Amino acid sequence: MSESIKPPTWFWVVGILAILWNFVGVFNYLHQAYDKAAILEGMDQVQREVVQGIPSWATAAFAIAVFSGALGSIGLLLRKKWARPLFVLSLIAVVVQFVHWLFLSDAVSAFGPTTYIMPIIVVAVAVYLITFSKLGIKRGWLA
Repeated sequence: MSESIKPPTWFWVVGILAILWNFVGVFNYLHQAYDKAAILEGMDQVQREVVQGIPSWATAAFAIAVFSGALGSIGLLLRKKWARPLFVLSLIAVVVQFVHWLFLSDAVSAFGPTTYIMPIIVVAVAVYLITFSKLGIKRGWLA
């Protein structure tokens, strides 16, 4: 029998922040997928071409990243160790998506060097959630 250990309060704070972060990602994906016209409105021609040139595999990676991250966050709040493999899947999909965005497209030249900021933050959060869920498994908070 495995004994479940009650997690500290900060575990719940991280879990709530994780779910909020990932739901923002889901919202951004849905907005990009279903309201692209509104996104393109405020862009110049070069930026529009970059966004319109995103291949379906990069869009699929975006979807996998945000939905597996959101499900992983739900698993974290439910104290399930299956949250960790979902966070790993999310990180892999994030890397695939950002490899296209940063290295295979003209996004950096179209949007400037600040284009690197969000990918760095997203990857850092994804790595943190994997590490945090691993700690949760090790300490018996996730079963």
